[in-house]
Amino acid sequence: MLKYAVATAFGSLAIFTVATTVLSIPAYAVDNIESTDAPDLTSVKAKIEAKNYTGALEELRGLAEDTQQADVYNLLGFTLRKTGDYKTALTYYSKALEMQPDHKAAREYLGELYVETGDMAKANEQLATLVKLCPQGCEEREDLEKAIATKVTK
Repeated sequence: MLKYAVATAFGSLAIFTVATTVLSIPAYAVDNIESTDAPDLTSVKAKIEAKNYTGALEELRGLAEDTQQADVYNLLGFTLRKTGDYKTALTYYSKALEMQPDHKAAREYLGELYVETGDMAKANEQLATLVKLCPQGCEEREDLEKAIATKVTK
């Protein structure tokens, strides 16, 4: 009986130690640190830069089958938005933000989707979130501010 009590105590201590260690590891945004399990998006970004959205979509869909990752979903949303598929783009931006609510690029691109579809109230909601995420300013916030200003002044 004593042997069982000692084994249980050591087992509980081991679980506590592992849990404490895991919980003390800081969480980093995908944009801020390269993850070892993140797919290489260099090729996709090059296709997007070249406005080869069909090629980028093909590659991104393959990546999305193999991995659930906020950057992949965000770029899928971006590429779909650029091809005019706003409904599906919204789905992928939402998936990215479910996984990582502080994903600045997904917030920017979702705001731009709302600007393009004329929903300025929702675009401004995304901007408000970016203001909280980037109180000192950031590229994503500046880009969304420009998109909103351009749409409002037209």
